[in-house]
Order: sequence, then C-alpha cells, then structure tokens
Amino acid sequence: MKAVLQRVSSAKVETGGRIAGEIGQGLLILLGVTGKDGVDEADFLAEKSANLRIFEDENGKLNRSLLDVGGGMLIVSNFTLCADARHGRRPSFTNAAGLEAANSLYERFVAAAKDTGIATVQTGVFRADMQISLVNDGPVTILLDTDEIMKK
Repeated sequence: MKAVLQRVSSAKVETGGRIAGEIGQGLLILLGVTGKDGVDEADFLAEKSANLRIFEDENGKLNRSLLDVGGGMLIVSNFTLCADARHGRRPSFTNAAGLEAANSLYERFVAAAKDTGIATVQTGVFRADMQISLVNDGPVTILLDTDEIMKK
C-alpha cells in the first residue's frame, strides 16, 4: 500500500461539479492499493498517518501529529500510485489491486483512520474522475510505502 501525505491548510475533492469531501488544516492522503495488500497494511498505514509527527510545535519543530493538532484527513483513492514505469513510456498498472479488493481496503483504511480518533475524516469517490484542490502547508509531503516501512 502506498500513500502520499500532503500537509495542507485546506483541501477539497470534487466530482461531477459537487464537493465530495473537504477539510481545513490536516492531511490530504492519496492512497494506492496493490494486489498484495491486506487488512494489516491498511490498519498500519492509517495509524502511521494519524500519528506521524509532521506538524510544527510552538518552537517550529515537526513534533506534532495530526491527532495532536486536531486536523482533518481527506483520503482519495489513487491507483496510479501503483504504476510501474521502469520499462517503456507507458506505465503498467498490473501491481494495482483489482476493483473489489482495492475498494474494500480503501474503505478499511478510512474506517481505521476514523478509529484513531481523528475528528474529521472525509473521502473522495472511489473510481470516479475527481478534481482535487489544496493549499500545501510547508510544503510537507511524505511518501509511505508499506513494502518499505513494514519490512515483512
């Protein structure tokens, strides 16, 4: 499972001309589910995202988590994070999970994020064409890959 975490002052996702999800201060998370991911990866990544200390404390140091600052989380499914662009010019998406598995694990990640105690958890629309607007804060952008951080 791969996630791009962007610390934001605000973010929203629209589809079909209407707002599907919107947050103020917090994290915009683009989430990619691979074919080898499961519940353990979803739960681990949700907890890691909520507790990662990437918000500034009173001394300007990155010492506070999303939970510490009471921020929101906007989670958007993004299968293109699973692209393999090592060969040729057209990325391969064979590493991405199938639709049913991807949707199930996306929903599991959302539920696990809510279980951490984050006050506001919003989402995009799975498998929809979406437009995302955000105001990066920092910018602070972190890439998390469960293949790297869980070391099975």
